[in-house]
Amino acid sequence: MSKVIQALLSGMFFTFILDFFLFLGIKENYIDYYNIKVYYNILFADHQNIYIFSFFTLLLGYITIYLNNKIAITITGILFLLSASTLIPPVGKKVAEKILMQKNVTLQTQKYSYHGDIYYDGRKEITFYDNTLKKVIILNKNEIKGKY
Repeated sequence: MSKVIQALLSGMFFTFILDFFLFLGIKENYIDYYNIKVYYNILFADHQNIYIFSFFTLLLGYITIYLNNKIAITITGILFLLSASTLIPPVGKKVAEKILMQKNVTLQTQKYSYHGDIYYDGRKEITFYDNTLKKVIILNKNEIKGKY
């Protein structure tokens, strides 16, 4: 097997591991915290960015195959610690808020208008905190007018 293919496969493997821990921390410290009904697999699949994944695949593949072992271990170790840091509750919650939460949004349905924060924008439903009601509500995406 050529070194280029080894680099690609190694990069994909290490990037997948980093992604796994990043989304595990988000699931544990944000999704479960707000009692949002979404499976880990859906969360993981729906929020992958192919450009970021490809960049880290190429970067980590190059690092693991072509660089000195000490440098490769140091860089991958640091990246692992950064992605695994989402398992620390305040860090995981803050990272998830940056990725998933949309603040100060107004949503319109046929009958009502809601103002608050989108906690999670799922495939069919939106988990929304309404500032007026002071509680979390679930809204069907098909009922919402316009873009939010």
